[in-house]
Amino acid sequence: MGLLSLPASCFPAGQPIWRGDELGAADAAVVPTGHGALDAQLPGGGWPVGALTELLQASPQDHVWQLLLPALAQAVQQKKSAPVVLVGAPCEPFAPALAAGGLPPEALLWVRSEAPAARLWACEQALRCAEVAAVLAWLPRARVGELRRLQLAAAQHESLLFVFRPESVAQAASPARLRLRVAPCASDASQIELHLLKRRGPPLAAPVMLPARGERMAALLAAARLRRKLRAQQQGSVLPPLPVPAPPEGNVVRIDAWKKAGGAHALDRLAVAH
Repeated sequence: MGLLSLPASCFPAGQPIWRGDELGAADAAVVPTGHGALDAQLPGGGWPVGALTELLQASPQDHVWQLLLPALAQAVQQKKSAPVVLVGAPCEPFAPALAAGGLPPEALLWVRSEAPAARLWACEQALRCAEVAAVLAWLPRARVGELRRLQLAAAQHESLLFVFRPESVAQAASPARLRLRVAPCASDASQIELHLLKRRGPPLAAPVMLPARGERMAALLAAARLRRKLRAQQQGSVLPPLPVPAPPEGNVVRIDAWKKAGGAHALDRLAVAH
């Protein structure tokens, strides 16, 4: 089979040609992820705005906020305290940790629904609202056509959109501009692995490694562990034995002489004669 050659007219003058073995440039705005190692591997150096980013996980809540918190805090600040909409979040996030990362807890709008159709409808409505900073949606059963609708809605209104789905769909088709698999590091609990499944660029052989916790949260947890260790040591410590007082001055007589005479009682102590 011969190679297909395209005429020069297919490539407009002045337009750069992207090669498959190179990291592509972003064709829209991006928001930096806040993680330098990850930004270096993403087109444009950040999360794409107006596009679907798909995050695959074994557990739907693992490391979500550590990964997205810097970008969400920046998006809220840029849109003057616009809300971040959570659709179908599995549990309520820890407010003090969000505040420590620059995201006010009052900026979160939590939409609770178990019905897949209701979650999709809530996502579309949130994406069409210009006052929304970002949409985070947990859609484990979403189909390709439904994801395509969300992709179009995000593109029309230039919104940040993150959709969380299970690892089992990694081989399925997806219209997402960017797909990542998020997993804890098996050899180091303080790290998480980001596998780039889809991006505009060559495949990434090794995962991107990021800390599992932010610096402030890691320091707080380390201090808490130290306090627990000190408390356990204090509670489990053995008091030193009391000193045995010396016998008073006087005549000290051993009363174990009965042993020599074949006594029947096991009595062996000092008798102090005053």
